[in-house]
Amino acid sequence: MKARVWSTFAAVTAGFMAVALTGCGNDGEPSGDSYTIGLLLPSREVPRYEQFDRPLIEKRVKALCAECHLTYANAGDDVTSQQRQMDSMITKGVGALILDAVDVKALRSSVAAAHEAGIPVVAYDRLAEGPVSGYATFNGATVGKLQGKALLDALGSKAGRSQIVMMNGDPVSPNAGWFTRGTLSVIRGKVKIARSYDVPDYRKSTAHENMASAIAALGPGRIDGVLAANDSIAAGVVSALKAARISPLPPVTGQDADLSAVRRVVKGDQYMTVYKPFRAEADAAAAMAVALRGGQKLEGIARTTVDSPTTKDIPAALLAPVAVTADNIKQTLVKDGVYTIDKICTPELRHACGKAGLTR
Repeated sequence: MKARVWSTFAAVTAGFMAVALTGCGNDGEPSGDSYTIGLLLPSREVPRYEQFDRPLIEKRVKALCAECHLTYANAGDDVTSQQRQMDSMITKGVGALILDAVDVKALRSSVAAAHEAGIPVVAYDRLAEGPVSGYATFNGATVGKLQGKALLDALGSKAGRSQIVMMNGDPVSPNAGWFTRGTLSVIRGKVKIARSYDVPDYRKSTAHENMASAIAALGPGRIDGVLAANDSIAAGVVSALKAARISPLPPVTGQDADLSAVRRVVKGDQYMTVYKPFRAEADAAAAMAVALRGGQKLEGIARTTVDSPTTKDIPAALLAPVAVTADNIKQTLVKDGVYTIDKICTPELRHACGKAGLTR
């Protein structure tokens, strides 16, 4: 994916009020189910989709267009299911689609079918191929850089003598490659990459198996850090390290700020996660969908353009992620209202939460 101009959420929000005032307007009679926005998410394996993305998008769509409503489908990591779900929404004549594709190439024909039916498609989180009308995501290169920098920080002066294992994301997701390229731009030449694995669908069980293989190949005392692409992968990595009775655990990265991951960070089982303020991403996607279904342009919402393998100059909002360690949970996730301290600090984490400055 090629990006032409970068933007921040501060720039994106300037266009939301205009959308709220004009997005419901339509000069002609509505056809089909044009006041419906379709939301297609890819997975139940990654907690953020059900916990954050769906409710936030639904709430924002309603705030921007009182007459609009959301219809939702989760593909459960099955591309054929997502194709059927998308075809069903196209047949119903929804006003716009927000699509986080299971497989960005395989959904190309469905995106084209929506386009031919006059239904604009907003790519969400992952850039689907085909005639996409808008794109809302976080800067994947920055995500990878934050993970790589955190791992080097954790290794400190020993980095040059250390070897790590890389647990990359789903190979069919363009974001996975984006994350990896960002990471490598930071760590290449500064630490030895002893093993590197892809993790289809970001599955915890696959990450566990891969990590067990790495431990068997390298030895339990020869792994100084693990670059895990997201929190589901980190969970599998940590479970494999514990099963091998490795103590202390090496630093492990993550992404998505899942509640279980935040608790692992507090406990010291996971070194960091990447917080992607989901509200900003959800707001951008909802604003794009509402504007497009009303025949509006995306000026003021998308301040950048990106190229996919099939489509040039796609209007996009590329947002800024944040690295989270035990030291700044309170200043990031708690401050933003993602989790309360009571939610994070279970009774067994009371002491660890005190050390992290979350409780007294």
